[in-house]
Amino acid sequence: MTEVVLSQARGSAVQITLNRPDRRNAINEALCTGLAAAIDAAEADPAVRAIVLTGAGDEVFCAGGDLKPSVDGSPFALEPAEPNHYVVRLFRRLQACRLPIVARVNGNAMAGGLGLVCACDLAIATSTARFGVPETRVGLFPMMILPYMLRVIPRRRLLEMCITGELFDAAEALALDIVNYVVPPAELDAKIDWLLARIVDKSPTAIRIGKQMFHAIEDMTLDQAFELTQIVLPIMAQSEDAKEGFAAFNAKRPPHFTGR
Repeated sequence: MTEVVLSQARGSAVQITLNRPDRRNAINEALCTGLAAAIDAAEADPAVRAIVLTGAGDEVFCAGGDLKPSVDGSPFALEPAEPNHYVVRLFRRLQACRLPIVARVNGNAMAGGLGLVCACDLAIATSTARFGVPETRVGLFPMMILPYMLRVIPRRRLLEMCITGELFDAAEALALDIVNYVVPPAELDAKIDWLLARIVDKSPTAIRIGKQMFHAIEDMTLDQAFELTQIVLPIMAQSEDAKEGFAAFNAKRPPHFTGR
């Protein structure tokens, strides 16, 4: 049986691949479970400094949910006794990940696939990739990915794309800050490696705590954010990484961060 999620080392990072090319790397429960498990494994390895998320092949990053009609003809099989949907469980796992996650957008990112891109911390797309949330074309509306998209995409542009279902190209995704960089397909991996090199030599401790605070502050008032940050910064300064960073700065040498 083919594994729906693959993990392989990429220097000090781990590349996780959505491996359902026959279904355009579409999201189903097995893929969500496998992706969460791969993130667990990456976080458990102290040598791993970052995660790269991509799709199998060179045409599709992820086509969204794997829509197969249920007995009553609807595209989702619902379980009233289990309201915690597997897609929501995956997005919560992505939110809780302490490692930086870089989306390697090797092709089209549609519907839930666009949600995955927004859920990653950084993203680099090939210039041939297309994006969109075409759910209204099949009688749906992007729901479980909406909380993430609202945090990344400007409100009016997001509402327009959700209502019209129109697709847009990588250049527009860059203009909307959905991705950090757009490159020709042949340069995608070189750009990913360039970005990883700028991540993996930094303090893992600072990044872990920083990500946690970044997400927490998003939902706070300004005063709440000030109260939290003035407490957390002195705590961060007591880490071994912070002490090493200051020592290296004063000695004019490269730091050696251990992630503690």
